[in-house]
Order: sequence, then C-alpha cells, then structure tokens
Amino acid sequence: MIYFNLFIKAIIVTTTQLTMILIAVATIFLVFILIAIVKMYKLKAENKKLMQTNAYKDYEEAAEDVPSGHLYGDN
Repeated sequence: MIYFNLFIKAIIVTTTQLTMILIAVATIFLVFILIAIVKMYKLKAENKKLMQTNAYKDYEEAAEDVPSGHLYGDN
C-alpha cells in the first residue's frame, strides 16, 4: 500500500508544473514556426531571383518547341 501511495504522489502534477511544461512546449513550437517563416521568405526571394535569370527563360522557350504530349495522335 505504501508503494501505491508513493506512485500516486509521483504522478500528481500541480497546476504550476503543468503551466511551466505548457509554456516550454509553446516556446519550442513558436521557435519552429519562426524558423519556418524565415525559410519561406528566403525561398521566395531565391525563387524570384531565379525567375529573373536567363536560364528560366531558356527553359521556357525550349518547352514551347515540344509538341503536345500525346503519343498516339493529336485529337
């Protein structure tokens, strides 16, 4: 019976402990969200820069030379 009482006391979490745990978890997720937002803006900037290069324009012109993709006829 003593072991059971010790086990129950070890499981019980106070509201202060629970609040601290939730604040820590929320902080970690906030950091992950901020990292994702920064990466998104960096990728947008890189994509914009790549769209303005000649390599993309050359690829776009080459794609226009390809006939419509069906192998059996153009219906």
